[in-house]
Amino acid sequence: MNARMNVRLRQHRSIASLVALATAVCLVGCSQRSTNGYQGYVEGKFVYVASSQGGRLDRLSVARGETITLSQPLFALDHEPEFSAELQARELLRSDEARLADLQTGKRPPEKDVIAAQLAQAKVEYRKAADILKSYESQYAAGGVSLTDLINARAAFESDATLVRQYQSDLEVAALPGRDAQIKAQADVVAADRASLQQATWKLQQKQIASPRNGLVFDTLYREGEWVAAGSPIVQLLPPENIEVRFFVPETVVGKLKLGQNISVHCDGCDAAVASTVTFISNQVEYTPPVIYSNENRAKLAFMVIAKPPADKAALLHPGQPVEVVLQ
Repeated sequence: MNARMNVRLRQHRSIASLVALATAVCLVGCSQRSTNGYQGYVEGKFVYVASSQGGRLDRLSVARGETITLSQPLFALDHEPEFSAELQARELLRSDEARLADLQTGKRPPEKDVIAAQLAQAKVEYRKAADILKSYESQYAAGGVSLTDLINARAAFESDATLVRQYQSDLEVAALPGRDAQIKAQADVVAADRASLQQATWKLQQKQIASPRNGLVFDTLYREGEWVAAGSPIVQLLPPENIEVRFFVPETVVGKLKLGQNISVHCDGCDAAVASTVTFISNQVEYTPPVIYSNENRAKLAFMVIAKPPADKAALLHPGQPVEVVLQ
């Protein structure tokens, strides 16, 4: 397909070169013409619309020769891989955002309830151990229990007291958010997920391309069902503001021209002249004859001048078309 496009480009350039060559020959060889009429041709600056993503061309919404407007759909490529990647990126972001929210708010209420219940049970055991220890201390003084039983009662009391303190600490920690380092690390993960989602969404959007300009569909370079490589042009547009007239004037005239000067463009088949404005005056000689410069042949030197017609009149002119320009 690239070869097909290259052939067409070479054809367009060959036509323009032949017209320019014929213009120069006519300029240096034709002596019977009006003093302010000069030969030229129409040049088109094409816009080649492509997608940054490759894929099968599923839909071509325009045809060659059709006039289209800004944002009008041009073509659509198979989007299944990009759609799946965008969905995966969206789900990953949702999961990591939930993880960040969990770190910022601490444990959930049901988890706190479990710890609170464990704390309440530990307090019951602690009070029971305290009562037993008090009873054993009284009985030991009266000789009712052995020293070993008293030691065991004291150990059970200390163990239950430690368990109460542990559950109290667990309940306090459960009410706290995650550590700052954990929250920051998870926030960075969420930011990376959002960037990945934006990239996946952009790639998905690149599978459906709309027209970037108003203009003429000069050509379509692929057919539906064909595989299109990333960056390969599919539609060739010619916006009206990209049409210009190139003509050539002798060395004796170029110094009198000014940017913004008005000209009239005449062409075969045109009902009326097309008013245009000079936008560029070359400072280099075009198609200089291979002879030594002298005062006798200075009239053979030609300089290229570019003029642009208004956008509403540009459609009357066609790339490669020979024209005659009259200075005003």
